[in-house]
Amino acid sequence: MVASLLGEGQAVADPVSVRFSEGSLHGFLSLRGPDGRTLATGDLLQTVAAGRVTARLVFTFRDGSVSEETAVFSQRGHFKLISDHLVQKGPAFPRPLDLAIDVSTGEVTVRYTNDHGEEKVESERMELPADLANGLITTLLKNLRATSTTLSMVAATPKPRLVKLKITAAGRDSLTIGGVGRKALHYILKVDIGGIAGVVAPLIGKQPPDSHVWILQEPVPAFLRSQSPMFADGPLWQIDLIAPTWPSR
Repeated sequence: MVASLLGEGQAVADPVSVRFSEGSLHGFLSLRGPDGRTLATGDLLQTVAAGRVTARLVFTFRDGSVSEETAVFSQRGHFKLISDHLVQKGPAFPRPLDLAIDVSTGEVTVRYTNDHGEEKVESERMELPADLANGLITTLLKNLRATSTTLSMVAATPKPRLVKLKITAAGRDSLTIGGVGRKALHYILKVDIGGIAGVVAPLIGKQPPDSHVWILQEPVPAFLRSQSPMFADGPLWQIDLIAPTWPSR
């Protein structure tokens, strides 16, 4: 999702207030392609120590590829990103990527392999806003009070750039859990590139597609599903919660 964003811009939204504090957890996920075929299984490992939350999301692909993102953030009144590190490598990703963000220093470093197989490094010191959402999207959506907002993200294009992420609630979709009917709030996430790049992008096919996230809100919010690209010009891949499967005996 981060790697698919293009262009530059500056979001002006305030950081999201903490309604539900994050704690330690281990979640199990599946990643499917547009044809419904399972591409990878994932683990979300989250711990809390010294007032900081560390969330590590790892997808292990059947073809040997790996996507791993580690976000560290605080939750004192508002969610605030401290650091984020995204690594994508293997045949599932056309361009291997290593994106590191240090919010305290503003240092953003992108390591990637270009079309000629050469390893490149782009490093830049940026003024990172307080509403930076890299690695925190589902956490922030679980805590939103408004039906729409705009957040900031750093995108690797491969040069690091700031873009806006416009989030809108599109209504409640029906589903069942254990045969019981429920409704999940459906969010649509649209990248706003901004500037000249934003005007040109749709014309040259570089505007990222909208992403979708479903959050079960009551009585305590929970992530259920997302559909978003994981790399530049990539298709929409679907992430779902999965449950353990036991032998019949």
